Amino acid sequence: MLRSQEMRGIAAEIDSLKLGAGWSTEDLGKAQIMVNSSWGDSHPGSVHLGELVHTVKTEIDRRGAKAARYTVTDICDGIAQGHDGMNYSLISREMIAYTIEVQLKATPFDGAVFISSCDKSVPGHLMAMARCNIPSVFVPGGVMKTGVDNLTLEQIGAYHAKYLRNEITLEEYTYYKHNACPSCGACQFMGTASTMQIMAEALGMALPGAALIPAWGDEIGNWSKAAGNAVVDLVNSNLTPDRIMTCEAFENAIMVHAAIAGSSNTLLHLPAIAHQLGIEIDAGMFDRIHRQIPHLCNIRPSGVHPAEYYWYAGGTPYVMEQIKEHLNLDVMTVTGKTLGENLEGLKKEGYYEKCKDYLSERKIDRNDVIKSSSSPISEHGAVAVLKGNLAPEGAVVKHSALKKEMLVFTGRARPFDSEEEAYQSVVRKRIQPGDVVIIRYEGPKGSGMPEMFYTTEAIACDDQLSGSVCLITDGRFSGATRGPAIGHVSPEAVEGGPISLVQEGDLIRVDIPSRRIDIVGIAGEEKTAEEVNGCLSERRRTMRPPVLKEKTGILKIYSKLAVSPMKGGYME
Repeated sequence: MLRSQEMRGIAAEIDSLKLGAGWSTEDLGKAQIMVNSSWGDSHPGSVHLGELVHTVKTEIDRRGAKAARYTVTDICDGIAQGHDGMNYSLISREMIAYTIEVQLKATPFDGAVFISSCDKSVPGHLMAMARCNIPSVFVPGGVMKTGVDNLTLEQIGAYHAKYLRNEITLEEYTYYKHNACPSCGACQFMGTASTMQIMAEALGMALPGAALIPAWGDEIGNWSKAAGNAVVDLVNSNLTPDRIMTCEAFENAIMVHAAIAGSSNTLLHLPAIAHQLGIEIDAGMFDRIHRQIPHLCNIRPSGVHPAEYYWYAGGTPYVMEQIKEHLNLDVMTVTGKTLGENLEGLKKEGYYEKCKDYLSERKIDRNDVIKSSSSPISEHGAVAVLKGNLAPEGAVVKHSALKKEMLVFTGRARPFDSEEEAYQSVVRKRIQPGDVVIIRYEGPKGSGMPEMFYTTEAIACDDQLSGSVCLITDGRFSGATRGPAIGHVSPEAVEGGPISLVQEGDLIRVDIPSRRIDIVGIAGEEKTAEEVNGCLSERRRTMRPPVLKEKTGILKIYSKLAVSPMKGGYME
């Protein structure tokens, strides 16, 4: 018996209350399916989702089930940038997952469709799907249209820094701001939003080809309709997320992540999703898989093309075809078929021929967007996990966005106890070539783990600094981040991690090929490992931690319950 029907016999008021909400008596006996979205007027990634909800609901009702609409409106990381609102960004992922848990536990449903586009709503939805474990389909909300002159939103941070340095006029700066977002959808680069849409598909929880469909076109409605149809089939077969999101499926997702040069925030999100299913993913798995899988996607910020071209070029299915020999093809997906069956089915249906039509219209060659595995951009994936006496538990770097001369680098430490201080030092030319900017007390327990986007962009867009200055933090980075940025340093400063002990002029060595990050000198002079350790021990004995801003509300709760970034930064 369906759970919704079983609960009708237990909770006597259910029928009365649903009739009061406009249901018919016939609706009460149908399979009941939640349609949960992040729809709202909050930002471009959510404003259009109401239309997709309507399409999904209509198809579910047509199939003889009953759909009920729920919302968990998300925030926008771009709108939260540059002020304390960014401290609440990662927390919002947890709140989305917990809110849906409350909704699904309090009201009996037999299945669910989840619809979202962006950085925290997509992983929050996937965490909830895993935690609640009823037959479910995820619908990606698609990607935004590219702006005029091929402008994409991640460039605004660089233009902001240039304006503050008087390198562009106010008129130019205003023009860029007013033309960067010409439509709804997720931001137009391989940031966290785009990456997590792809991860949902790579995990088998979204229909094949669904990630990064142009949000302003007709095709996204077709995929939404198909999702409404698919969820009814999943309910009928009782195919639950735990049978789809297996350890092998997470391995597939990490392989795709390597190939697309995905956001470093994925190292927070995939472990958090897996944790809901009792699957533990450590940073070593990311590093190992990224060493095996080639980097194929020429998409911003690591490449040159905007994200909509990813879908035109064949999207996630075409990427999977290129790395097919490595994938676990027997994993189940929301189609009710295996990944291998899905890929073969797409070829028979002429999926790639249709993609060629999109490419020809735009005079773009597929191989310029998604390389073949025989001629990759790089033999290895985009992310490395570093360890050393500065980060005993690990740190994360997206090295695909680095200049080659920064792969091995030794520089002078310039420590700051907040991003605001660091950012002002960069834009006011107080940081010099050869410096290592250290931003600490910005981890999950420190301040909620905000992004350091403005500081990284200020460095990356400065020709004097972009190939000669490294940024290291226990905070995290935007998916748009480019340049020499190393984050997730663990243990974080507020937990007494070695990053809290760094002083002005210490020598920091980063060796990405060797996966090392170490303090190698004191006061500008190289020391032996024993001498460095002795100095750090003395500093720990005498140090006085800075007084941080007082936390209240959910930020206070999160700072007490959050686990290490290397585990996923979730609350436990």
